Amino acid sequence: MSSPDVPWTLSREDFSLEKVTRLKAATTVAVIVPAKNESATVGTVLDAVQVHRHLVDELVVVNDESVDDTTTVADHHGARIVAIEGPGGKGEAMRAGLAATTSDIVVFLDADVMNTTSEFVARLIQPLLERSDIELVKGYYERPLHNMPSGGGRVNELAARPILSLLYPGLGEIRQPLAGETAGRRSALESITLEKAYGVEIALLIDIARQFGVHSLAQVDLGVRRHRNRPLEELRPMSMDVLRAALKRYSVHLPPQT
Repeated sequence: MSSPDVPWTLSREDFSLEKVTRLKAATTVAVIVPAKNESATVGTVLDAVQVHRHLVDELVVVNDESVDDTTTVADHHGARIVAIEGPGGKGEAMRAGLAATTSDIVVFLDADVMNTTSEFVARLIQPLLERSDIELVKGYYERPLHNMPSGGGRVNELAARPILSLLYPGLGEIRQPLAGETAGRRSALESITLEKAYGVEIALLIDIARQFGVHSLAQVDLGVRRHRNRPLEELRPMSMDVLRAALKRYSVHLPPQT
């Protein structure tokens, strides 16, 4: 049991598929995969989710203005396709997926992960099924960079975690605040407004902690996560979105985005 001011952390040894299956019972679970031009990997993500299909009541891919074969691949691998209405972005895709589903628990997975395993969904929903006071769960993992075993997650380590540690007591304990592998109760997710673009993950964490307390957060070990590492110059806009979302919630006046 976690103390009142820190998130609950579950190691790999804490996981039990048998327990998750038993506790799920009549609780419904939606898995939402926002995807933009991820035809190379979205199929393997969906296949991994469906290994334990008894845990998943809704499987949705939100097409974020893809120009490749993402939707064709997703349809072939058994997902329902939802399109974004209006301007795209990760936050907009997550909102569209939430609006298009009805399940009690909502799981978000990134479409660009090369090694999603069949246990991701089960591990993410376990804390929500075990404890009624948990509202949001984040995955954490090792992030390889190129040929090195670690070093990935540069925006996470250089922007997200430092600003959470400085401004939001308790949230600095979240190891991967920008993790796309996230699960939450629908009631909690619908009680806040999901931020647009890449600011959505850090804003979600801050908003749920403010609404329900840091003790309502949990994080689970997902092992090693491999995905396409972006060039350094592409990380600056992402970092800007993350910092803007965190500072805005700290009542820092920022100039309008251009």
